Amino acid sequence: MSGTLSTLTAFVLAAFVGYGGAWYLGYIEGNFALLLFMATLVTGVYWLAERFVFLPQRRQAAQDFEEAHQQRQAELSRLGVKADEVDVAQAQSKLLMQPWWLDWTAGLFPVILVVFLLRSFLFEPFKIPSGSMIPTLLINDLILVNKFHYGVRLPVLNIKVIENNSPQRGDVMVFRYPPKPSLDYIKRVVGVPGDEVAYLNKQITVNGKPVSQQALPDFFDADALRYSKQFEERTADGSRKYRILVEADRPAFIPAAEQFKFKENCRYSSEGMVCKVPPGHYFMLGDNRDNSLDSRFWGFVPEENIVGKAFFVWMNFGNLKRIGSFD
Repeated sequence: MSGTLSTLTAFVLAAFVGYGGAWYLGYIEGNFALLLFMATLVTGVYWLAERFVFLPQRRQAAQDFEEAHQQRQAELSRLGVKADEVDVAQAQSKLLMQPWWLDWTAGLFPVILVVFLLRSFLFEPFKIPSGSMIPTLLINDLILVNKFHYGVRLPVLNIKVIENNSPQRGDVMVFRYPPKPSLDYIKRVVGVPGDEVAYLNKQITVNGKPVSQQALPDFFDADALRYSKQFEERTADGSRKYRILVEADRPAFIPAAEQFKFKENCRYSSEGMVCKVPPGHYFMLGDNRDNSLDSRFWGFVPEENIVGKAFFVWMNFGNLKRIGSFD
């Protein structure tokens, strides 16, 4: 029995390693949420089996050994034979010891369960891979995303089961990229359902009201070794402010916009675009306006694609001053 379970466990662990390796090497498109869920499920089954089957069996074996030893000692004493010199405690310790295949499954379950619950329902870490959100977020910033701010969702399925806040203009939001939902994107919410968002000549207008822009000193991008025009932008209602970058020499029109759902809600011109945000959808822009692949190109983010609200840089190994909250 033990040999069979050992072989089965080795096969299961090899399957996890193989999946992770193939994902890392680019042979398959991985899903970390699914992988973590399966790891929690599998180790949970082993943990239950250990708690209610294997551990009681080992304890019974240790007890049986002690009783058998006592009976043998009594029989040897009756026959006048010197008692065995057996370290009962050491023998019982070996009998109670978990085999390796339980160490690597049931033993890891509590840790994996905590990670699964934290990541699924509370906070999830992300790494910023590109410069589309400069100057708010820099490449290699490690950020935290609040998973319950916009409502509690079932892991893997991403179905909302508890309502909470709705995304607001100015929020920095992580979402599943509509053309390829296996990828997570991060942008700023500019338009909410029902808004008419215009991006004309690099100026945002929401429902006919221009979003104010105040010029700031030029921003120097140390990675690209160049300066960009920097502005402080306020949401249409004036309640939120954040910084954006604009490349003065880049054209305002949107090149190579993809076909997307509700594209008929948008009008493109040499000056930019105007879009009516459909119900249950959001219009997203990167803060690095001329270096961001966002709703101008691939359309609206449906509500079911929302992952959470980004709110904190917890580490940047190249610049510890980056640690802190952001708007």
